[in-house]
Amino acid sequence: RDFCLSRGLGDVYKRQPLRFSSSELHVLQPGISSLKKEQDMKKYSRILIIVNLILLLGYFNWSVYKKEQILKDGQLVLLQLVPVDPRSLMQGDYMRLNYQEASSALVDEQTATRGYAVLRTDSNQVGEIVRLQNTLEPVNSGELVIKYKIVHHRLFLGAESFFFEEGQDTLYQKAMYGGLKVNDKGQNLLVGLYDKDFHRIQSDK
Repeated sequence: RDFCLSRGLGDVYKRQPLRFSSSELHVLQPGISSLKKEQDMKKYSRILIIVNLILLLGYFNWSVYKKEQILKDGQLVLLQLVPVDPRSLMQGDYMRLNYQEASSALVDEQTATRGYAVLRTDSNQVGEIVRLQNTLEPVNSGELVIKYKIVHHRLFLGAESFFFEEGQDTLYQKAMYGGLKVNDKGQNLLVGLYDKDFHRIQSDK
């Protein structure tokens, strides 16, 4: 701290800087260093938070871009649906999906937990798994590939829930197929549900 020295009435106060001896500075030094480290840590923490936010935003934008590309360029395939349990097919504002191909007889104890399911499609775009393989290739004419993973001894091929607006459950009860758009890397996106005549079911709202 500074102190003031008065020389009498009307004298000007002169402020002198507080001076410390070397021994006093030695005592104060650890506290000063600790304060500086704390300030540096706060600075680095702010920088780290900003960097993480930028990375998160970049990942989100990239995910949106990839989905848009699948919707634009992907090939449509219809997978037949079978209910896990008719009483639990509808759960509030979403529908549980169970693809018939998820229970393919091709799955056994030797099946890799992750790989590619090769499907052959008919004239109505309904897909049927013809083989499982560990790599993206080979793919023959009239075939497409979907990435899979084994979950509870079943093939997980894509989204297994379809969300709809409140009060639309009756409309979607007639769904017979789940429609997926699939790109050339085996990535897919659920685009809607289809009826027995292979028409996409549209909300009436």
